[in-house]
Amino acid sequence: MKHLIEKAQTLVEALPYIKDFHGKTIVIKYGGSVGDEELHNFARDIVLMRYVGMNPVVVHGGGPQIGNLLERLGKESRFVAGLRVTDSETMEVVEMVLVGKINQKIVAAIQTLGGNAIGISGKEGKIILARKIDVSKLELENNIKIPKNEDLGMVGEVEKINPNLIKVLENAGYIPVIAPIGFDEDGGTYNINADHVAGKIAGALNAVKLVILTNVPGILDNDNNLVSTLTESSARDLIRTGAISSGMIPKVMCAIESLHEGVDKVHIIDGRVERALILEIFTDAGIGTEIRL
Repeated sequence: MKHLIEKAQTLVEALPYIKDFHGKTIVIKYGGSVGDEELHNFARDIVLMRYVGMNPVVVHGGGPQIGNLLERLGKESRFVAGLRVTDSETMEVVEMVLVGKINQKIVAAIQTLGGNAIGISGKEGKIILARKIDVSKLELENNIKIPKNEDLGMVGEVEKINPNLIKVLENAGYIPVIAPIGFDEDGGTYNINADHVAGKIAGALNAVKLVILTNVPGILDNDNNLVSTLTESSARDLIRTGAISSGMIPKVMCAIESLHEGVDKVHIIDGRVERALILEIFTDAGIGTEIRL
């Protein structure tokens, strides 16, 4: 009986969160570093969120999978400030992996568990208008020095988000699953960091939360301890001291930017933890790192 009461208490604890977030949009960035074994659990959490009245929007990455395919093709991967240098051949592989493989795998997992998902890229419905990334801005934001004349190729940043199609899908009861591929006014295609895309989409949708799933417990301080709550100023301090580095920098910067664009809170959590989304959204304790202004 005690075990059953504990289960019931968990539901009671979740009630205020279900009430607060009913009808609200929550953007979830599903990292490519979160393995296939966790996909089933992730999809179940997404379906549960939708059935209790929330509007989950999924933006996914796929860096490790892109790297694996490039390696099999004999093409070396090179990174600058955590971003993959993308020539035209690499761009073909990026689009193939993100749109043709990972996107459809996530959609299939959600639908197998009873959800209605639709996979799209940023090209559909003109969702992501992009431009070539500004290297000087990248240096300033990441407090790094990039070699002069370094060309990241077809690496883009979001110029504008058009959320209309996403809203149409939400209102029709679908769960949008978005690949971070954008285009410019001349029709050029860009590989965009998925964290950056997730943050911009969260801002454009006035999302109540942005949740970034990754393969680490959250943000760690200089002593390698988990930081449960961060402000913008303390996050920037950790970047300056090197505690936040490499691929975590774009995650934190997109978190800060999305907060300034109206997102209430950003959470960086370990997507490998079973029921990670449920623990973060429906419980008092939560997991990982919460970032706020």
